Amino acid sequence: MSTIAFLNIAMHGHVNPTLPVVAELVRRGHSVTYHTSPMYSEQIAAAGATVRLYPGGDQPLPDPPTPVTMLDGLARTAVGLLPAVLSDLRDVRPDLIVHGAACPWGAVAARELGVPAAALFTTFAFNRYAPSPTHASWDLLAAAAIRPRNVQRYLRSRWGLHRRYDTRGLPLLDLANVRQPLNLIFTSRAFQPHADAFDRSFRFVGPSLGARPPVPFPAGRLRDPVLYASLGTVFNAGPGLLRTFAAALAPLGGTVIVSTGATDPVALGPLPDNVFAHRFVPQPEVLARAALFVTHGGMNSVNEAMYAGVPMLVVPQGADQPLVARRVAELGAGLSIRTEDATVGAVNALARRLLHEPCFRAAAATLRIAQREAGGYLRAADELESYLRRVGRSGRRAMANSPRER
Repeated sequence: MSTIAFLNIAMHGHVNPTLPVVAELVRRGHSVTYHTSPMYSEQIAAAGATVRLYPGGDQPLPDPPTPVTMLDGLARTAVGLLPAVLSDLRDVRPDLIVHGAACPWGAVAARELGVPAAALFTTFAFNRYAPSPTHASWDLLAAAAIRPRNVQRYLRSRWGLHRRYDTRGLPLLDLANVRQPLNLIFTSRAFQPHADAFDRSFRFVGPSLGARPPVPFPAGRLRDPVLYASLGTVFNAGPGLLRTFAAALAPLGGTVIVSTGATDPVALGPLPDNVFAHRFVPQPEVLARAALFVTHGGMNSVNEAMYAGVPMLVVPQGADQPLVARRVAELGAGLSIRTEDATVGAVNALARRLLHEPCFRAAAATLRIAQREAGGYLRAADELESYLRRVGRSGRRAMANSPRER
């Protein structure tokens, strides 16, 4: 069996889809290591991987998490982590490096060590039809003009990477879109915009869903129809917006569940009797019962909703979420509304349409089939094993000849 090293950025949306893949590779007899932050070490160890901690503890997200600050953060993180990561990988001697598409230090480490690499896309695959948040654009240039400090730090870090390491194949700017000869995209071809524009190196394996740690939740108290609202964990949804969802959905649902994330449920104040507010809920289980999902449009959440065949009202907060929201609406599986337009009346009216117009549930049911037929984590593990067979054990041979230091 082979040794496979995973490297990723420390965000729920990037780590969670990899856990079932890791567990399946371990079940098949492979040795898996995973570089991560302390926040995710317990989950990753439970999947069967050997945890390798990044130096410096948990890394805070850029504030605000915009394309410009992300570019700055990714480049600086790469410079800071690569010495320790390369030292670890020389000890591990992997046959394959698997890294997030927004994890440039994974790509650089693979190039430095001469090890085959595969990239994981936990959002859409990016091209001119579905542009990456960090691609060169007038919007990015305008944002850069008002954040010169981030730009200066990015240029300094990017030059440092080029000067110290083999950065061939690493995009000059688009660090959230690092590709490899094998690229696994955790959604279906049906959901990917212009899927036919991608070559065979892109494999649309569908959502990677597996067992999760149990979350205490009063499932026995749910009454149909179940309506569910969550805005994820990255963008902090204030209590006002969450209260709006509760007030708008309460007249329509038997049970309304509001996942508050970083917001204390107490901050929402008194809620209607049929509304339950919890920081975290077992989302796949709730979606399996739900008739409607109000979501920020994070790709993992949308994938899970499509897997369950649930129509969506998407309220995008940032990053790739507006693109995801447009795709949901294009395919007829939901509607979208801007945060600033999300009043009680507007949300209630759109939710009524989603619940009572059968076209939305029909479109969601079609996507449900596509998501399930894509293969999920089993297909992802198959693709990685097939890639390993094609490239052989060139990784260990290359590492045996690689310099110990640069």
